[in-house]
Amino acid sequence: MVAQLPLIVLIGPTASGKSALAIRLATLLAGRGQPAEIVNADSMLVYRGMDIGTAKPTAAELAAVRHHLVDIMDITEAASVAEFQSMARAAIDRLRGQGVVPILVGGSSLYIRAIVDRFDFPGTDPVVRQKWQDELDRIGAPALHQVLAERHPSAAESILPGNGRRIVRALEVIELTGDFNPQLPEPVYALDEVHQFGLHLDRAEMDARIAARVDQMWADGLVDEVRDLAARGLREGLTASRGLGYQQVLAYLGGELSEAEARQATIDGTRRFARKQLGWFARDPRITWLSAADPHADETIAGHLGLPAGK
Repeated sequence: MVAQLPLIVLIGPTASGKSALAIRLATLLAGRGQPAEIVNADSMLVYRGMDIGTAKPTAAELAAVRHHLVDIMDITEAASVAEFQSMARAAIDRLRGQGVVPILVGGSSLYIRAIVDRFDFPGTDPVVRQKWQDELDRIGAPALHQVLAERHPSAAESILPGNGRRIVRALEVIELTGDFNPQLPEPVYALDEVHQFGLHLDRAEMDARIAARVDQMWADGLVDEVRDLAARGLREGLTASRGLGYQQVLAYLGGELSEAEARQATIDGTRRFARKQLGWFARDPRITWLSAADPHADETIAGHLGLPAGK
């Protein structure tokens, strides 16, 4: 029986260097006879044109190592976790069948777990979903949260009053199934040979990297990118318009914030998100943690898995 190729999972907070490590690791393995390619698990990298604000790999990086699930959707399309799960698992299966090691890279525990764990999603109904979306547009998220609280108090307790998208989804599931379970399932792998590696860095360094990244995004032309995307319908994209940086620049372009306020709000929002990421990942004992500052992390991972390493 042929041994199953490993699925390497690289996780960590924003600005920890996951993407750069994935490219180094894939290049290392390919140079030593084991092809490897990257499978994106970031919900924003799927959108065409959202390049600067997502720190999308450059054209040279995409050419050096093949990436999957990047630039596959229009900004007006909504990306669900269930759809992402299906696409990512298909890509992983396809790569393994071709003798290629898949390297799954992302910063969301929900997306990573949906792909690698036993994770089933309730069905969806476009008519029911649209009904609650129209109600959200009519009365706003806080009022719709009250409707959810009346129908399912425990679901309302688990969802912030301002998170309109999750409120709509909860009401849809309740209408379709009669119940809603906000708790994530137990961490049990659905795929074989999963090996998770996380990048950690201290909070001060993380905060400094995030501020530097946002400053670079502004220097690279994030405002102009968002202005162009707005003309193509970004505001109508339920998922894309909520991306960090994009949401804040849209507020600036709409006169709700000054440019300086939008820039600082992007830094602050990214720092809060990074802390949440660390909290999510800390609950998973299956992750092997590596220093984000380690220049030899690619060699460490290859050696840990018994893949071709140093000569």
